[in-house]
Amino acid sequence: MTTILPLGLLDKAISSRVWILMKDDREFEGTLRGFDDFFNMVLENVIELDNGKKNKLESILLNGTQICLIVPGGEIS
Repeated sequence: MTTILPLGLLDKAISSRVWILMKDDREFEGTLRGFDDFFNMVLENVIELDNGKKNKLESILLNGTQICLIVPGGEIS
């Protein structure tokens, strides 16, 4: 059985769509362009869902300390 650690999983998700849930209940869906050891992430072609309102963003840097959940291949429903 192979174990994949969180940073390894994120590394495999580079250039893929990811869905991210933040501690303040905002959601982001975008293409993962990069991350660091603290889970700070850069997304491109982003859709932000905030209180039921969708916003399109070219790119965003997310603070890793505020991320609750990361779903590779996920989409905002």
